[in-house]
Amino acid sequence: MSRKLWIISIIFGLIFASAVLALAEADKDIQAHPSCKYCGMNRQMFAHSRMLIEYDDGTTLGACSLHCAAMDLALNLDKSPVSIKVGDYVSKELIDAESAAWVIGGDKPGVMSKRAKWAFASKGDAEKFIKESGGKLATFDEVMKAAYEDMYDDTRMIREKRKGKGMHKHDHKGHEGHKHN
Repeated sequence: MSRKLWIISIIFGLIFASAVLALAEADKDIQAHPSCKYCGMNRQMFAHSRMLIEYDDGTTLGACSLHCAAMDLALNLDKSPVSIKVGDYVSKELIDAESAAWVIGGDKPGVMSKRAKWAFASKGDAEKFIKESGGKLATFDEVMKAAYEDMYDDTRMIREKRKGKGMHKHDHKGHEGHKHN
């Protein structure tokens, strides 16, 4: 094997190994938290909106969306988040939520929310999304404020959808819920 071919095969091997490690790392949070604590949604299906919060006491929360993560942050005022990560809308990889480029709104339906809130690893990807689907660029603080402002309407919307489908708290994983008389 020529030296050039050997170097190219080493480079491709390293790229492949890096990709495998990245996938294994990405799946770690989903393996630890396969479904959202609050709504039961499958976090793998919502990898583009999922969140992972690590608190100062070592506990973690895996949520399907900003909506459910905001509920946890409000309910755990005695714990401080050490890390808040979110799925990048494009790659579905976890990125730092506070430094992400966020988009509020647009014509893509949100996850657990009427007003969508998406995170992007790059501002360029966020701007491309806005050109294609609408919305406005936002910071993490702005999306958190929007999540709390939307909480009542979103919770009511979720209840109405589940009531219409005869679903209970954790019945929306593809199982039919039982109606109460």
